[in-house]
Amino acid sequence: MAGDQKAKSKMEQAKGKAKETVGRAVGNERMTAEGRAEQSKGDARQAKEKTKDAFRR
Repeated sequence: MAGDQKAKSKMEQAKGKAKETVGRAVGNERMTAEGRAEQSKGDARQAKEKTKDAFRR
């Protein structure tokens, strides 16, 4: 299950980065902000998984 969560965090980060880049390219501030938010969500999920891994060892 942890592998699924790690993959999900990477996907959120990549999706967010793409959305942010497209938003900047077309000048859409809302899309840029949504992209940053998705990246942050992925970062938080990744941090949670790293913490769980640290306690397992």
